[in-house]
Amino acid sequence: MRALVGRSPKSETGSDGSLGVVRVDSRTKSLTKRLRAGEIAVIDHTDIDRVSAEALVACRPAAVLNAAASISGRYPNLGPQILLEAGIPLVDDLGPDVMTLTEGVRVRVDDGAVYNPDGAVVAEGVTQTEELVEAAMEEARAGLSVQIEAFAANTMDYMRRERELLLDGVGVPKVRTELDGRHVLIVVRGYHYREDLSMLRSYIREYRPVLIGVDGGADAIVEAGLKPDMVVGDMDSVSDKTLLSGAEIVVHAYRDGKAPGSERVESLGVQPVEFPATGTSEDIAMLLADDKGAELIVAVGTHDTLVEFLDKGRAGMASTFLTRLRVGGKLIDAKGVSRLYRHRISNWQVTTLILAGLAALVTALAVTPAGQAIFGILLVRLDDLLSWFRGLFSGLF
Repeated sequence: MRALVGRSPKSETGSDGSLGVVRVDSRTKSLTKRLRAGEIAVIDHTDIDRVSAEALVACRPAAVLNAAASISGRYPNLGPQILLEAGIPLVDDLGPDVMTLTEGVRVRVDDGAVYNPDGAVVAEGVTQTEELVEAAMEEARAGLSVQIEAFAANTMDYMRRERELLLDGVGVPKVRTELDGRHVLIVVRGYHYREDLSMLRSYIREYRPVLIGVDGGADAIVEAGLKPDMVVGDMDSVSDKTLLSGAEIVVHAYRDGKAPGSERVESLGVQPVEFPATGTSEDIAMLLADDKGAELIVAVGTHDTLVEFLDKGRAGMASTFLTRLRVGGKLIDAKGVSRLYRHRISNWQVTTLILAGLAALVTALAVTPAGQAIFGILLVRLDDLLSWFRGLFSGLF
């Protein structure tokens, strides 16, 4: 099998393999913040999901080295195929030894083996190909029913633990942001969030919804040239600049009351609101909006299908399923809004616009010699018409 590393223009390729600077992190989300084009990403990510793969692709690395199995077979996860379609080599199942690499060193990758600067083999794995990924995906699809059963069991467990929150709103904190009777736009840095935000610009200008960013989704709002009204999450992937933007901060706390994100927020001089709940930060943002009387909840970058729920890679995604049942008819996906939304222009507005245009035209003509001549002719014609009517009626009587 030939080495696949070295397709990036910034990598150095020799006859005996390919060289590249490594960036190492067990959390893919954290790694993508410092990964640069042409570098080699070293991760420990079982079942690479779609969002993580798209974040890696955006960094344009020379290759991705995964200590874990990129496709475990539990379900047909979408990440590996996205990486290969983007032309990024993926060396899989390298084991924990690859995570011992020192960040910033240059390594050589050849035929699935990773060599340190001294030439010693650090780890060996499998260089993924489209054929291998497709075969693994077929096996995963065959076993999907097992994951559906596990998903259902997790859903029932979450229902038992959070029934008071889901059914009665017990535990939802007080917030200063006014949500009652308003549209709420919840942004998650997930699937196609940039495209969805772009499509919703006209809707945002007209309806002025409350903008809630879920962790990194708050940065996405800022990147789109908007200002978030509220930031919800555990605060592990949102910038200090956004936290200091004046938005209300709601920290997702554990059920035991611990809230690691609060310490970071308070260190910036901002007093957060804590929301203890299991499930995801996306869930508590929706539950908060619903409990505070939002008229409509528009979701950007969130999950729609069962495979997307599973692709998030944690059992807690069952909470998202129940949360969507809880908010019911208030929730609509951003794509649905963009397809159904039209500018609200009433008949009286159209009439006013036409009359204003005619008035402007008459005024412009009245101050020009040609216009004055036209008005003089029109007045003469009008006088002739009135004289004809007077003569007609005087003949009758």
